[in-house]
Amino acid sequence: MSWDDDSNADEFGERRPAREKVPATGWQVARRIAGYAGVVAGVVALVAGAVLAVNMVGLAAKPGGFGAPPAKPANVALPPVVSPTEQVDETDAEVEGEAAQDSAVVSGSGVSPMAQIDPEWMSRVAGTTGIPVRALSAYAFAHISIAAEEPECGLDWTTIAAIGAIESGHGSHADAVLDENGYAQPAIIGRALDGDGVARIADTDDGVFDGDATWDRAVGPMQFIPSTWAKWGSDANGDGIADPNQIDDAAQSAAQYLCASGPMTSPEGWRAAVFSYNHDNDYVDKVAKVANGFAAAAG
Repeated sequence: MSWDDDSNADEFGERRPAREKVPATGWQVARRIAGYAGVVAGVVALVAGAVLAVNMVGLAAKPGGFGAPPAKPANVALPPVVSPTEQVDETDAEVEGEAAQDSAVVSGSGVSPMAQIDPEWMSRVAGTTGIPVRALSAYAFAHISIAAEEPECGLDWTTIAAIGAIESGHGSHADAVLDENGYAQPAIIGRALDGDGVARIADTDDGVFDGDATWDRAVGPMQFIPSTWAKWGSDANGDGIADPNQIDDAAQSAAQYLCASGPMTSPEGWRAAVFSYNHDNDYVDKVAKVANGFAAAAG
C-alpha cells in the first residue's frame, strides 16, 4: 500500500477525496516551530541525562572519570625469606658437629639473593604470574632491600617486575635466557641512542657496558643507560661488581632509582616515580596494568 497525505482508503476500501490544502497562518507556523523546538530540546535533554548517568557510574568505578589514568598497583606483602639454617640441604643437615655449622654459615653468606627468598613462595608466585624464578628472586630481593633501606618509599616487587616485563620480558628479549648467575645470555643491548627517533646520547662509558664507543645504548634486563647506571648502579648479589647486565644488580638499582623520586605510597607519587623511569604516560599506564596483574595473580 502506498501512503500519502492527499488521499487514502476509508473503512470500506473507497478512496477518500483529496483534502484541500489550506495555507497555514503565521500563528500556526509559529506553533509548529515551537513544537519542533520542544521535541529537539527533549531529545537533547535525554541524551545529556544518559551521558551524565554513564559518567556517574564511571566516576564511581574509576575516580577521575574514564579518562583518568590507572591508580597505583595494590600493595603486596614482603616476600618471605629463609634463615641460614633453613638453607642447609638434607645432606648437610646429616653432617654432625662443626661441619654442619660451617655449612650453614657458608650457605647463608652466598652471593645469590635467590638463596635468601623462600623457595616455596618463589615456586608458587612464579607459577601464578609466569615470571621466571630467577627473575622473580631478583625483584623480590629488591623489594626486601628497599623496604629496609627506605621504608617510607612504599615500592614493592610487583612494580619492579612490571618494569622488567616491559623492558626485556624478564631478561628474555631477543631469545635471551637468564643463566643461574642472573646474566642474560646473550646480553640485551638496545638500539643506538643517536637521535634518529630516539634520544641523542653520545657515548659515556667508552663502550664498556653497551659495546658502542660512539653512542650510548640501554643495557640489561632493566634497560639502564650507561650514564644513568654510573649514578645508580649497585651491587646486589655481593660479587663486588655493579653490572647492569646482572638482574639482581639491575633490579635493586631500579628500586633505588624509583624511590629517589619520593614516596610511592600515593597514586601521584607512584606515577611520578615510574614516569621518571620513562617519560611517557602510556608507559606508566602499562606498568600499572602489568603490576596490578602480578599482584592479583600472586594473591
